[in-house]
Amino acid sequence: MPSVKISIAMCTYNGAEFLPAQWHSILSQSRRPDEIVVCDDGSSDQTRSLLERLAQESSVPVTLRFNEKNLGSVKNFEQAIRLCTGEIIALSDQDDVWRSDKLQSIEQEFQKSPGAGLVFSDAEIVDENLEPLGRRMWSEVGFDPYKQKLIARGQALEVLITGWTVTGATMAFRSEFMNLSLPIPDEIAMIHDGWIALTIAAVAEVVAIDEPLIKYRQHQKQQIGAPSRPAPTEQTHGVHAAFRRRNSSADLHKILETLEKRLLAHARAHNTRKALAFVGDYAFHLNVRANLPQRRLNRVPRILRELLSRRYHEYANGFKSAAKDLVS
Repeated sequence: MPSVKISIAMCTYNGAEFLPAQWHSILSQSRRPDEIVVCDDGSSDQTRSLLERLAQESSVPVTLRFNEKNLGSVKNFEQAIRLCTGEIIALSDQDDVWRSDKLQSIEQEFQKSPGAGLVFSDAEIVDENLEPLGRRMWSEVGFDPYKQKLIARGQALEVLITGWTVTGATMAFRSEFMNLSLPIPDEIAMIHDGWIALTIAAVAEVVAIDEPLIKYRQHQKQQIGAPSRPAPTEQTHGVHAAFRRRNSSADLHKILETLEKRLLAHARAHNTRKALAFVGDYAFHLNVRANLPQRRLNRVPRILRELLSRRYHEYANGFKSAAKDLVS
């Protein structure tokens, strides 16, 4: 497979302190990007002048967009993605540091898997001085070996629907899915990285690289990530709690409904049949559980039906969830 054009979609906001390290790590890639698109969301520090200087000195073509009004990180990323012209788009935060072979590793995975629409990796969580905190991103978000096997078996959709798994700074995707993923909906409990990963997983393969290809920096000023904590032990606990977010039943209903509408709207461009069947089955199970009779004895037939259909095992924690529904 010939080399493809790789674009970097970076968003910045008051990031002058850490931006140079990230910029250097991108330009030092063993497989250099073909373009860098940066959208700054109305920074009030030195970010703008720094970006203008970095772009002027860059050996890689750079497109800069300075927002007159603050869009917020999600819509700013949407804007940056739309401005990219490459076949592969890699997202970038302003404050991380990439391993020198990140883009090369990602490109190799796309080459090995022509059906892959999205590739993401693990990340090493570090402090503001890039010192390791002794944790990896996948362990923080609960992306355990079982879920990794599901991804490898082509069952990424059922992994990505239930929580926060793919970190935007570790992901890259084929631009042919841009129209499916964008615009990013405002009304669901999911930000740009989760939604993009989910929509692509509905129609294409997803590849997970079991290596930390970035240093994911934690600091007080970041917009997304773990909240800052005064003591190291509390900070580490805060990272763990922040990353292990899971969607509630109501959130899942809304995500499934929104995904179904998006898939139906793009059914001509992509094979959405399998994903639509999954969405309908999952939504049915959630509706059953949300509308169980008040009397416990009357719940038994519905719970048994969901157990026999294996929907409790597919979309919940099997017998444990069934028992909880029976007695709660």
